[in-house]
Amino acid sequence: MSGVLPGGYQLRQEALAERFNASRVPVREALRQLEAEGLVTHHLNRGATVASMNLEQLCELLEIRVALECHAAKLAVPNMAERDFQVMEQILADYSASDVVAEWAEYNRRFHLALSAPANNRRLRMLIEAHCLNTDRYSNLAMSQATGKEKPQHDHYEILAACRRRDVTAVVSLLEAHILTTRNEIKAMARADVSFLSLAAI
Repeated sequence: MSGVLPGGYQLRQEALAERFNASRVPVREALRQLEAEGLVTHHLNRGATVASMNLEQLCELLEIRVALECHAAKLAVPNMAERDFQVMEQILADYSASDVVAEWAEYNRRFHLALSAPANNRRLRMLIEAHCLNTDRYSNLAMSQATGKEKPQHDHYEILAACRRRDVTAVVSLLEAHILTTRNEIKAMARADVSFLSLAAI
């Protein structure tokens, strides 16, 4: 999740079992779960490796997030209570206080999940969480380099204010623009700096 292990890194069951003082059975099951989440790829002759993602795949995932999260927002906003607003406010306060780039993606993920939680749709939340995890896994450094913290945070606070007004249309519009802006910034960064392509595929 942190990107410490690069895409293509081989994950040997024996070494993992020894490292975590476990048998190979739970390690094998964990690798299967990670594969289902898109974090690990299984190759016939090489075994399990850390999955990688190119720029095009990353942008496709961001577009899927637009569809999922905007639908969730339509369901969630009418159900929001003061507690939901407080949770989102605390996440954004922690986000603003952080100077650690690696933490920004986690706070971003938490905010988006908190935004969708009041939709009260477990399957939809699982889909959103899976796609948030995947985009953050491959792009936390890339997104931070492309957008910084100030612009995403400004967007988040605007979304939260619209939630408090119960303005579903504004929330959906702001959320869609927020995610697509990230996609466009990443594409622009890649055009300007070829080395950025390798960063986006961590």
